[in-house]
Amino acid sequence: MPGLFNLLNQDFLRNPWVLLIIVFTIWMIVDAIRRQEYIWAVFMFIFPGISPILYFFLVYRAQPSATTGFELPGTYNRNRIKELQGQIHHLDKAHHHAELGGIYFQQGKLKEAEACYRAAIERDGTDNDFQAHLGQCLLRQGRAQEAAPLLERIIQSNPKHDYGHTMMAYAETLTKLGQKDEALAAWKKVLEHHSYARARVQLARLYLDRNERDLARKELTDFLADEAYGASFQKKLDRPWVRQAKAMLKQVR
Repeated sequence: MPGLFNLLNQDFLRNPWVLLIIVFTIWMIVDAIRRQEYIWAVFMFIFPGISPILYFFLVYRAQPSATTGFELPGTYNRNRIKELQGQIHHLDKAHHHAELGGIYFQQGKLKEAEACYRAAIERDGTDNDFQAHLGQCLLRQGRAQEAAPLLERIIQSNPKHDYGHTMMAYAETLTKLGQKDEALAAWKKVLEHHSYARARVQLARLYLDRNERDLARKELTDFLADEAYGASFQKKLDRPWVRQAKAMLKQVR
């Protein structure tokens, strides 16, 4: 009999720790199913002891809720934090502050990221990347009013900045500020050159807000069809948007 069923047959009154393990295991299994981590779900069902703990640290905690689906261009490595802190201490270069801010952003530590980006701008106020990433950081903290002038200034000089990520952040900022017509135009401009899941799903959401259901349905249907043939690593990054797209599509069918 599978491991979780064995636990369910235990006497909870005699061993309350068993109940705690069961609740934790079910919580992690439900989360794994929501993330479409089906192999993890099966392992946790069969091996409810160590598997849920491994899942908690390797998957659940590795996905920062504030920034899931909102990656910045480039890669990051948590092992770089100590090295960067040492370089900042000895050299105090703007790009070291900015790189550390990027790591904190990806970890969902937005206050720390903001402080790093501001430190980078203090040392080099001419770099558009620093200001754009600060704008994204402010936006993720719900501070759209502060993010707007930073992002707007950059896209006015370079609409394609950061491979369209700055324009996407600006479109989200406009939506937060209630400027939905301008946001719609910004999303369309992004999709002239890129096919980001983030842009396609949020464009469809704006279509729904405007009651343009046919346009929303087409955008969502095309996105999900394209997603089925995407690379595995991209599918993993796009999972939050795929879930949203499927939920939205049910509203327009």
